[in-house]
Amino acid sequence: MSQPPGASPPAAGLAAVDTVLLADVGNSRIKLAVMKEPATGGTLPLLARRMDLASRSFHPVNLDEWLRAVAPGPAVVLVASVHDVAATRLEAMIAELAATQHRTLRQRRIRPDDLPLQIDLPQPEKVGIDRLAAAAAANRLRSPGRPAVVVDCGTAVTVDLLSEKGVYLGGAILPGAPLMAKALADGTSKLPQIAALERGMPPAMPGTATAEAIAVGIGWGFRGAVSRLVAEGRRALKGDAEVVLTGGWRSAVREEFLGVKEMPDLVLEGVGLAVEKAVAR
Repeated sequence: MSQPPGASPPAAGLAAVDTVLLADVGNSRIKLAVMKEPATGGTLPLLARRMDLASRSFHPVNLDEWLRAVAPGPAVVLVASVHDVAATRLEAMIAELAATQHRTLRQRRIRPDDLPLQIDLPQPEKVGIDRLAAAAAANRLRSPGRPAVVVDCGTAVTVDLLSEKGVYLGGAILPGAPLMAKALADGTSKLPQIAALERGMPPAMPGTATAEAIAVGIGWGFRGAVSRLVAEGRRALKGDAEVVLTGGWRSAVREEFLGVKEMPDLVLEGVGLAVEKAVAR
């Protein structure tokens, strides 16, 4: 089939009629998107038709409806996962839908060597693929010759370092605000209510009741921990490192950093960068 005028050529291993779908399987959510346009040169892929599913409890009907809407024809699904149980369930459902509906739905679980990223670690395969995908995407955003600190504020928080040459150097992982709240809930008789912290400032110190004191502790503790890790990362990079911020809880920390580059779908965009190598395997 010929391509429409002006369309980008398909990646290696893809037919011109294939729709490329991206899946970022995290600990709390599965983030899905259509790759509307592939990356070209130093750009990131253009995404569309975003949808989130709960990693542990998503319903097959919701997945089926989304797939029918965004990819009525042949499609390939690139999956990046840090939650093997959820990813295996997702892949099994896609395979079942392909079989029962007689559709062409190919799948690929992406690996570190699928990404356009130089990794300076002894065992890159043991690093979460979400961290590497985010770093690959951040490499397209950082200013030439400047190092970067990549912060992903999700269920867990990752703070990773890119050298001035774009080499991934590793980083740090700490519990995110939801895990801090769960630890308190599991260890005490008071259930923290922290949903408001995701998009607003923490209450002022001191908290005058238990629930408020929990919100103060988690809110400011979370912000302080992320801020300190970014400062340590900048010190380790020995340069004027840029900060690239992503993740569902990014609003809770963005005011800690000047000139931050905020990208809601950084991991998915990084997954999209794997399309050429992943589908050619």
